[in-house]
Amino acid sequence: MNLISHSKDALKVINSAVNAALDEDIGTGDVTAASFSNNETASAKVICREEAVLCGQQWFELAFYKLDPEIAINWKLNDGDQLEKSSTVCSLSGSAQAILTGERTALNFLQTLSGTATKTKIYVDRIAGTNAQILDTRKTLPGMRYAQKYAVRCGGGKNHRMGLYDAILIKENHIATAGSISKAVNEAKQQYPSIKLEVEVENADQLKEALSTQTDVILLDNFSLSELENAVAITDGKKKLEASGNMTLENIREVAKTGVDYISIGAITKHIQAVDFSMRFK
Repeated sequence: MNLISHSKDALKVINSAVNAALDEDIGTGDVTAASFSNNETASAKVICREEAVLCGQQWFELAFYKLDPEIAINWKLNDGDQLEKSSTVCSLSGSAQAILTGERTALNFLQTLSGTATKTKIYVDRIAGTNAQILDTRKTLPGMRYAQKYAVRCGGGKNHRMGLYDAILIKENHIATAGSISKAVNEAKQQYPSIKLEVEVENADQLKEALSTQTDVILLDNFSLSELENAVAITDGKKKLEASGNMTLENIREVAKTGVDYISIGAITKHIQAVDFSMRFK
């Protein structure tokens, strides 16, 4: 079992995701694996074909346990661990029919979440030694929000808000609707005084206005490096600053060195490449 625990509510989300994934794959029944009797057993192992960060154990396990709770899974590593090329990740034994039927669903979760964790770690490593932290965004695969945000944590990143319900982020269109940054922030604080509030700004004038409000964090949208440095100087530690927009592996370290507190990157959850895992029967 993985070392990073999940709450009861999170387990419900995981359960729902696995149910949906199995349902779309199995449908009315696995007509290929049906040729094997329920009594036949098999052993298999999962191999990682490249260097990666492991993530998705709970999803992987549940995909098999829902088909046969007696399947035995022995992990060699835990979520968040670094995988070497050609390393054995886990071994399985139990119903041949259940292992064959659950194989693709289980591996889909493992390859996608490990891909997210691996990409996150690359960004985290790139800014090592600075005071900035890598944040995710809401740009996640539909139905995989919790899973991918968990993967970000496994890769060493931090989570931004989970959704529209647990934090306030006032962006350009909210400001336009309200009439000003100050009005948008004041109205939001009056309605939800205890919820963390962040406001997006696009220039130094908006930054100065945001600094006079009760916002907790200010998001600097598409600021150049010199503009980021100026924003850090103007803010002088009064508010936390988040940089966002066109962040790449090529410029991320220079952004971190400007002194911002956070850097949010949509690419770690939307521009991902699945890690190459394969299952081999013994």
